[in-house]
Amino acid sequence: MLAVSDEIDPALEFLEVRRSLGPIDLVVGCGDLDPGYLAMLGDAFMAPLLFVHGNHDRGLGWTEHRHLLPEAMADGKPVRVGAIRLAGFNWPGAREGRADRDDLGAWVQVVRLTFRLVGRAREPLLLISHVPPAGTGDVPSDRYHRGFRAYDWLARRLRPPLWLHGHSPLAACPSAIDQLGPTSVVNVTGATLVELQPVAG
Repeated sequence: MLAVSDEIDPALEFLEVRRSLGPIDLVVGCGDLDPGYLAMLGDAFMAPLLFVHGNHDRGLGWTEHRHLLPEAMADGKPVRVGAIRLAGFNWPGAREGRADRDDLGAWVQVVRLTFRLVGRAREPLLLISHVPPAGTGDVPSDRYHRGFRAYDWLARRLRPPLWLHGHSPLAACPSAIDQLGPTSVVNVTGATLVELQPVAG
C-alpha cells in the first residue's frame, strides 16, 4: 500500500522510482494533495485509489480536476479492498468547503462509524484520516494541528492495528510513527510505503 498526504513526493513522478517500489495494491490519500497528483498515482500504479479530504482540498485545482478522481471516502463507512477493510474520516466540513476546525464534527464522524460497527464481526479495520488522534502524532502546542479527541476515543475503543493520517508537519513531530496501545499511528506526509501482513488465524 502506498499512502500519501500534504506534500507531493517528486520522486514518484519517475518511472524508475515507481518500478523500484514493486507492485502496489492500493493507493491511499490522507488529504491536502492536488487531485491531478492523486489520479496520476492511481493510474501509474494501476491500483485502486481511496482518499479523504484535508482542510486545503478546495480551490481552482479541485474545481478543474475533481473529475479525475473517484468519490472521496464517506465518513465512517467501512469499505473493503481485497482482504483489507478500511474506514476514513475527511476533514470535518470539507464537503462544504470549510477549513475551520470542527471538533464536534469529528465526534459526529466517530459516532456514525461506531453505530455502523454495532453487531458486526470484529475483524481488523484500518483507519484513514487527515487529522490524527489527539495526543498521538499531532502538534499539541498548535491548536490548528492538534489532533481530535474523538479520534483518540475511537482508537482506544476500537484498537485498530493501523491509523494513517497527514496534517501534522513532520518538522514539528518527534517521529512519523507513534503507538497508541496496539495501534500504529503513522504520519504519511509525503509518501509512505506500508506493507501489511495477514493476521494469523
